[in-house]
Amino acid sequence: MYTSPKLETSVVPSTFLYVILFPAMGKMGDSLEFSWTRNLLSLLLLQISTWGSDAFVVIGPSEPIIAMLGADTMLPCRVSPVMSVENMELRWFRSQFSEAVYVYQDGREQVGEQLVDFKGRTELVKDYMTEGRAAVKIYSLQVSDNGIYKCFFKKGNDFEEAILELKVIGLGSGPHIRMVGPEEEGIKVTCTGKGWFPKPEVQWEDEIGTRIHSQSEDETPDDDGLFHIEASLIVRDSSKRTVSCSMKNPFFGEERVETISIPEPFFPRTNPWKAAFVVTLLMLGIVMGAVGVLVRGHQEKKKRLSEVEKEKEDDCKAKESFKTELATRKELYHHDWEKAHLYGDWRKEHFNAVAVSLDPDSAHANLNISENRNHVSWKDNVPQDCDHQAYQRQGEYETISSVLGQDRFENGRHFWEVEVNKGRGSLPECRWALGVCSVTVNRQGWFVEASEKNFWVVACIEGDIKALISSPVSLSLREHPRRIGVFLDWDAGDVSFYNMSDGSHIYSFTGITFCGTLCPYFSLQGLDTTICLASDPTKECPDCPPKTSLPHVTNCDQNLPQEATSLLPQ
Repeated sequence: MYTSPKLETSVVPSTFLYVILFPAMGKMGDSLEFSWTRNLLSLLLLQISTWGSDAFVVIGPSEPIIAMLGADTMLPCRVSPVMSVENMELRWFRSQFSEAVYVYQDGREQVGEQLVDFKGRTELVKDYMTEGRAAVKIYSLQVSDNGIYKCFFKKGNDFEEAILELKVIGLGSGPHIRMVGPEEEGIKVTCTGKGWFPKPEVQWEDEIGTRIHSQSEDETPDDDGLFHIEASLIVRDSSKRTVSCSMKNPFFGEERVETISIPEPFFPRTNPWKAAFVVTLLMLGIVMGAVGVLVRGHQEKKKRLSEVEKEKEDDCKAKESFKTELATRKELYHHDWEKAHLYGDWRKEHFNAVAVSLDPDSAHANLNISENRNHVSWKDNVPQDCDHQAYQRQGEYETISSVLGQDRFENGRHFWEVEVNKGRGSLPECRWALGVCSVTVNRQGWFVEASEKNFWVVACIEGDIKALISSPVSLSLREHPRRIGVFLDWDAGDVSFYNMSDGSHIYSFTGITFCGTLCPYFSLQGLDTTICLASDPTKECPDCPPKTSLPHVTNCDQNLPQEATSLLPQ
């Protein structure tokens, strides 16, 4: 276990001070001035003892950091006086020093002491380290991330720490009000909500804004630590039939309200004897009328009962027939939807075709974007040595040359098609990648194209098609895809890829919970390979040869120079 070092200070011998001040002290004797001089001497010694130390103070935010559940946030700290922290040991931890959230030492990240819950979810923000500021960014906040943190800065034998508080906010569903029924001479209503963190404040009010105390409140945390709330109230005053229930987050201040109006007949009568008398008279009249009907039309009633029985029998038969037909339709629907996952051409009927165009402002300097913004290639003046040691594996690239599509998606089903054209002389190490990503991903310098980093892409790596997750998965395909369909189903959390030349399925990312806006994503590295976006996904790419041409030897845009290159994967 790491032990915090003690601060060492350089101490100046006090003999020098005594030589100077002792004569004056002798003259003062036991007077009041001697006591004052002795105190001054002590302060002077303390000040001189700190002259040789390189002291600093670590400062954190004075207010709690508030962030939404599932979002990203940063824990910033700084030193005073201002000095570079690049060569310091930096550590963010929970209540114990060994419970490390992030450790930076010897100029790089140290993962040996990092808690399992934070592995792969933290990153050090280094932009202002020379100015004495650093921060740890935490991705995809969880309920367990809520609480107290400490940042620890150490330089030589000097160290300091500061305390930070992170409040994770989860705004759940609700409130939802419903009437339960009569109870204790009134109407019982309940107000429910779920998925809140921390526990929300529940408040009842009548129609004029007067607060009403709940009869009971029950909160239950689920496996994720989110609260399910149920509060109940009995409304006894029929003149105040409109009540509202509000749930408010105590830190964020977000409040949600729902109101219900209870009809007058639902309240119990104030005089039960009068109500009983009216009901008795009513029942007596019904009985007398029924007797008269029985006397006058016994035979007619029997005939009517027979017709009712027949109608019931016919109704039961119709319901059974409807159930059978519904079950058959469900079976056909599921069968067809399974077929949709297997064949891209069939699945296109259920998705919105998008004519994707490239965003030149998002393109890397190594990439060349055509004027019609549907074609990307590698510039001819960029180094082309794909066998260089820096390009041996996906995680070792210094930079990734990528570009985004201009389209943005926040719901629904969408698909587009991409032509990947490799020349005959393309090196197997030259690579491409395509799919979708969040608009908030980091694409500066070195980064990782993986689903854990909000990239959902497939790539060609050394001639092998792979799905880029934390450990890339090689895909066994019948043929190398040239025209690829990208299918985004936002609501189902699904990103699927198809070989549109034969309609076969390539790979699917499933069970995703999307947060924020998504956009098309492409990266490119190497020579003699181009990529072309179809202006109409239901037809062939207008700048590309038809499917009958050679499957791996095409030029997507005849008007562009031949130094076009391949898409870069990670």
